[in-house]
Amino acid sequence: MNREATVMDAAFKALADPTRRLLLDRLRERNGQTLGELCERLEMARQSATQHLNVLVDAGLVTVVRRGRQRLHYLNPAPIHEIEQRWIAEFERPRLEALSAIRNQAEEYAMTETAVSVPTYVYVTYIRASAEQVWRALTDADLTARYWGHANVSDWQPGSSWEHRRTDGSGAVDVVGRVLEAEPPTRLVITFEDRPDAELEREPSVVTFLVEPHEEIVRLTVTHENLPDKEMLNGISQGWPAVLANLKSLLETGDVLPQAPWEM
Repeated sequence: MNREATVMDAAFKALADPTRRLLLDRLRERNGQTLGELCERLEMARQSATQHLNVLVDAGLVTVVRRGRQRLHYLNPAPIHEIEQRWIAEFERPRLEALSAIRNQAEEYAMTETAVSVPTYVYVTYIRASAEQVWRALTDADLTARYWGHANVSDWQPGSSWEHRRTDGSGAVDVVGRVLEAEPPTRLVITFEDRPDAELEREPSVVTFLVEPHEEIVRLTVTHENLPDKEMLNGISQGWPAVLANLKSLLETGDVLPQAPWEM
């Protein structure tokens, strides 16, 4: 059995249990909860919740991010994305997108004026490479230009600015930010402002790259938080999987994917 089949089997097995689906629903409502918060909301014994969460983590549907002494649980869309790509995207996407648009419009009409918080986005991928190779791919302008279509330019020192520059010769900058933390080769935290020319009265979003080596592979966790609205969440939900797939291909094969994945 190949790796793809094994991953999908684990995802389907995890989703088959109603309690685990309920845990995913609770994280969808509010991402980044501790075990205690999940137990409190579900009226579930801590041991039972731990067992179910371990199954979800093993299936890749939930990832754990450490914040000091806390272990925060986040949804990881990667396995669902792979299932969607295999069985839905090619045949049913236009019809399903039309139905989704109708549903979303109806939900918008039904919403009150109460502000709704935008959840944190978390994506996890595993790469056959060293932590140093992944760090270089994240911070080298020439390498980012290959797999991202933009050159990420900075000296990557805490407090320094960084720019997401187009590679078409125009020199245009589409994203700007500042380096908040840099701990080579395992942790990089940056602000992310996708409207550099606009006068926005809000704090920029924050992206954290966590590189965790294990023998011949690394686990790369990308956390994007403090998102201003659902529009940006929808954009990065499509953008990050495409960019990271190209990064993974470059490091594992020496070349990016045959076609730019964000153009699909």
